[in-house]
Order: sequence, then structure tokens, then C-alpha cells
Amino acid sequence: MLSNLHLNCLILSCVVFFISVHCNKVKNIDEDKFLVITVASNETDGYKRFIQSAEVNKLQVKTLGLHQPWLGGDMSSLGGGYKVNLLKNELDEMDITDDMIILVTDSYDVIIDGGVNDILERFNTFDANIVFGAERLCWPDTSLYDKYPAVGSGYRYLNSGGFIGYAKDIKELISNRSIKNEEDDQLYYALLFLDETLRTKHKIVLDTLANLFQNLYGSLEDIKLNFDLDEFVHLTNTKYNTNPVIIHGNGKSKIELNSFGNYLAKSWKTSGCTRCNLIKHLDSLKPDQFPSVLISVFIDKPTAFLEEFLNKIANLNYPAKKISMFVYNNQEYHAPLFDDYIHNFKTMFKNVKYIAHNSTVNSKEARNLAVENSLHKGVDFYFYVDSDSHLDNPDVLKYLVNRNESLIAPLLVRPFKAWSNFWGALNADGFYARSFDYMNIINGDQGGKGIWNVPYITNCYLMKTSVIKATNIKTIYTLNSMDYDMAFCTNLRNKGIHLKIDSTQEYGHLVDSENFDPQKTNPEVYELIRNPLDWDLRYIHPEYQKSLLPDTVNNQPCPDVFWFPIVTEKFCHEFVQIMEAYGQWSDGTNNDKRLETGYEAVPTRDIHMKQVGLAGVWAEFLRKYVVPLQEREFIGYHHEPVRAPMSFVVRYRPDEQPSLRPHHDSSTYTINIALNQVGVDYEGGGCRFIRYNCNVTATRMGWMLMHPGRLTHYHEGLQVTQGTRYIMISFVDP
Repeated sequence: MLSNLHLNCLILSCVVFFISVHCNKVKNIDEDKFLVITVASNETDGYKRFIQSAEVNKLQVKTLGLHQPWLGGDMSSLGGGYKVNLLKNELDEMDITDDMIILVTDSYDVIIDGGVNDILERFNTFDANIVFGAERLCWPDTSLYDKYPAVGSGYRYLNSGGFIGYAKDIKELISNRSIKNEEDDQLYYALLFLDETLRTKHKIVLDTLANLFQNLYGSLEDIKLNFDLDEFVHLTNTKYNTNPVIIHGNGKSKIELNSFGNYLAKSWKTSGCTRCNLIKHLDSLKPDQFPSVLISVFIDKPTAFLEEFLNKIANLNYPAKKISMFVYNNQEYHAPLFDDYIHNFKTMFKNVKYIAHNSTVNSKEARNLAVENSLHKGVDFYFYVDSDSHLDNPDVLKYLVNRNESLIAPLLVRPFKAWSNFWGALNADGFYARSFDYMNIINGDQGGKGIWNVPYITNCYLMKTSVIKATNIKTIYTLNSMDYDMAFCTNLRNKGIHLKIDSTQEYGHLVDSENFDPQKTNPEVYELIRNPLDWDLRYIHPEYQKSLLPDTVNNQPCPDVFWFPIVTEKFCHEFVQIMEAYGQWSDGTNNDKRLETGYEAVPTRDIHMKQVGLAGVWAEFLRKYVVPLQEREFIGYHHEPVRAPMSFVVRYRPDEQPSLRPHHDSSTYTINIALNQVGVDYEGGGCRFIRYNCNVTATRMGWMLMHPGRLTHYHEGLQVTQGTRYIMISFVDP
């Protein structure tokens, strides 16, 4: 009898021998004896991704049928026998040796996430000559359901999107049965597998645990991206604890495959995107050699900050003579602004087509006309921009052209919100669903800088016109009763065109025009809360931030009276216009029905913010722009939330109320913003701080005086002798 020591040594020797044989089997594989075979008629985006995944893993690929007519029927249902016949012909012509192994896969919806050793190591775990991928669903013939061998655990049914084996076995297997080009290839392989004689002879098995092949449809709940295996991202089947390397987006799982493809095949590592380096093709070209572009601008709704939007279009850093324009505006409100800009655009760009608000063309028709226009003009790119898309980066068009993608969009987000110009996933009804990485992408985190294949884009994108031609869709924005944006994306996805979003640069942002009200006078003034970035850029004085710097010594014309630049002249003009359009100035008497008491001790001719619907906007203005200045200068005072129920615009005129008697304000502190120019709009005026015998008369438009209120700063409004003086007053924290 063997001793325990001898027995342990024998077992260890056997294990070492097994490992040695197994490893040597993989190590000694001649890479020239391993070949990937696929079928593709056209170099679609999916095919290019497949080839890229093979190349990054140093795999040899033989593509059958490339640039030849597709004879395999409609692959959205049954079909694909043509693929089998191409494979038969190829194997007949090959010089096949006994040790040659081939991997046969689809290409448009397959990603390879491993090299030769990764694939063959997994293949060698099967005691088989041919291994087919497996799936949870029995398709296309459900009557075969019970004919499949039972499996204790795993996927039971054959999927023909990927299989591997010895070339001689595969050649002999498919010589047993003929198939017409239009017949179904999966049914063909299923019947071969279910033939027990053939299955035994060629040692055919299914990859039931997804060791090598992962078919996504019907199994999405089993899988996740794994960021922890090594420096790259891989797919893990959590149900069976495997890491498959041939990923097939069969059936209705194309969108999920696209999402996984953003990370797989060494596309992503812990440091971020590996394929996002920009190749600056345009840098070597002279301006007259740049690709030609049709910029298509669409205004379908009243839009906030449209003037800035149009300025950014005009300032794009791209040769103007390579740009044509198509402009559609169905909003009468914006017509006067557009009349000016269209004239300028016609002097700048190669040509301009303008469809004005009085046209009968609707939004969907306009977009289809724009595409038709791009094809008619023979431009290289179609650049779609709707009026919510602010292209803050003037190089955005150059960046996107350099990407050289079929279709690519710059990431645009509503500032401080989670609303963007793409969806990372779709729900069962084909509408928005939040992908696992959506917030990373829109927040621009380290994990969010990349090029992302997504199911839906809108607002702004660049598309090759060659791709538009290849779709052979005459009205790309039309599909049944869908909205034009959904129709556009669905049509392209159905044609296998990848929709990509570029978040590698700061390109711009979206404005929120959902509640923009053109019935208001100067409605942008009301947009501080909804569109804070654009409001800031238009209305906040460019020197405002300097007042907050630690080393800045702010102006102090009188003791504890501080003077800051705070708003632009444009704000002042528009603010006054709002008040005058409203027109219901108080009468300057002590009787004031707007107040709870009905009595005003120190009356002025004024309009309250509540009267013009600006109370909420002004409260935000105080919180965001005034309080930081107050806390910097009046150290130690902090009150939250800031309150200023008495906020109003005062009008001084010689024939109405030219001045204001001495008084204390009912406030902790008061702000006083000059809304027009002394010496231009009026003469005289100003403020006298009586206790300090100090006058501030040379007030500056857009500058704010800030001083203590009810106790120390007894003051009066000096007489206006000519013209009209406007000031904005807030009694803060009464």
C-alpha cells in the first residue's frame, strides 16, 4: 500500500503533468494555424469596430463577401445561409492541416475581447473539436426546444453567431447538409448539432457557461462590466462566474453591445479612454482644402439667449468659404433678430438658404429639406445645430471633423443639471433610460472623458454626407408617427450607424427654453434661475469677480459705503425697458396699496419686483451676487435666506419726483444700482450721506452702492435737474 507521502507526491506529479501539457498545448499553438473568419458585405461602423477589436488583440481576420452584394436575405428575421455558403467555399480553397483552428463569428454585432491565448485557453477547457456559443432562447424554431440535450446549469440552445473548432471538423460538418442563401443559418447549425451522430463524431458542444462566447440577448441580467480584472475592462458573467471574450449582441441587444463596446477590447483602462487621442487631420491642410460643411440651424420654439447663440455660430473657427448655411425659423418673435443675422451670414458664408417664419414648411419637413440640401450641394459634412445648443468652443467644428466618425455629437449639458443632448440607454418602449455611466459622462469626471456609442443624440451633431447617401433613406427624419429626433436616431440605428458623443473637450452647453415666455418684455431677464450661466454672461459685469478677490481694495466713496461693478449696461437698458413697458409707476404719495399697511413713510415713484414677476429672480440675484460682496465687506454678518421684500426700481424726473427727503432705510443694509448714465440720460441726482457730509454724484451705470440701513446712514436723494434717472433699490433683511 502507498504511504500518504507517496500518494501525495503521485497526485502532485499528475497535477503538474496535466498543467504542463495543458499550458504547452496553448503555448505551442502556431498563431499562423489560428484564423478568425467573418462575413461582411460592407464596412459598416459595426464591422470597423469588430476589426479594431481583432487588431488590438493581434488576431488575423479573413473577411468573406466584403464589397460584394449581400445574398443572405433580410437578417432582421430569418436568413443568413449565404454566410454558410461563403464559409464552405473558403474552406474548400484553404490548405487545411490537422491542427488548424478557426473562429467563425459575425462581425457587425460582435466584439473580440481577447487574444489568441485567451481564446485557445478557453477552447482547450472543452473536450471538443467544435464549440458553439449558447443562449437562453430557442430560436428560430421553438419546436426544437425539447430536442436539445439537457444541461444541469447554463444556456441550453445553440447560437450560430460564434463558434470555434478544428477547421477539418468544421469543413466536414457543413458538407453534410446544403443550405440556400436565403435560408436561416442558425437553424442550419442547430439541426447539425441535434444530429447525435454528427455531434458525437465531431465532438460538438455548446458553451453553456459562457466561458468563451457570450450572447447578450436574453442574458443581460447575467453580465456586467468588470473594472477589476486587470488594467483593462472586461465582461463578467456573474451567474456562472466566467469571463467570456467573444461578445455577441444578438437579437435586440445591439444597443447594450454598443454600450459595452465603449469599454471592451482595450478601449478603456483605469486611466480612461485609450482611443480618444485626436488626430488633427486638418492641421496639415490649407483653409481651401478643408472639408465642406452645411451648417443647418433650426429655431422651432421661442429660445432664450438666441443672440448669443447666433454670435457663436458666426464665430466658429472654420474657413467661412467652406461653409454653407441652411436656416429654419418658424418663430415670428425671433424674425427681427434673424433678419439682421441672415444679412450678415450671407456676407460671411458661401451661401445661405433661409426658411422664414411665414413659410408653411413644418419642423420635420425642414430637417429633411436640410439633408436634401446638403446632398444637393455636395458638401462633405452635415452639421445640425438647434437653437438650444450654445457652441462656446469656437473650435468645435474642427474637433468634430477631425474625429472622422460617421456621426458624432459634442457633449452639451444644461449647466448644473443632468439634462444633456444624448441618452445612454433606452427603455423597453424605446425612450429614455439612464445608463450606469450617464452621470460620469455628463459630469466630465475622469471616467467620463471619452467617445461614447449611444442610442440617441439630439440638439447638435456632425454627420458625413457619404453616410447619409449610404442609408438610402430619402427622409431620414421621418419614420411612421415618430417625432423627428426619434425617427432620425431609429433610422440610423436600423442601418447600423453608430451614434457617438464626444466628451473629451468642453464644447458648449444647452439652454433651457421650456418655459421661456416671449410675451414678456426682455424675457431673458427672467431666466436667472433656469439659465444661470447665460444670464451671468449677458448681465453680470465683467469686473464683478475682481471685487471678491482677497487683494482687491473696493471703492469706498463714503464711510462704509461700498461701490462695486455688478451688472452690464445691457442689463440696465433691458431692466428699464421692462419697467416702462409695465408702466404702472406709483404716484409718489404716502398711500400705497401694494403694502400691507397701505402707508409708505418715504414714498417714491417706483415699481416693485412683484409687480413685474421678478421677485423670485431678484431674490436669487441677491443671494448669488450681492451677499458675497456684503459678507466680504461687512464682516461677521450672515443671514440666510436673504430677504428683501422691498425691492423696486425708482424713477426720478424734474416734473414728477426730482429728489427724496432725508431718511433711514428700513433695512440691515441697502443696495442701490444705477440703471442709466448721469450726464447722458439725466443731470443732477446722486445720494448724500448726511451724517458724513458725503455725496456720491458721479454714479456709474451698472455699479452698485451698498451701505448700512436703519441706524447709521441717514441719507437723501439729490435733485435730478434734467432727464430721467433710474435706480434699483433693495432693502435687505429689514
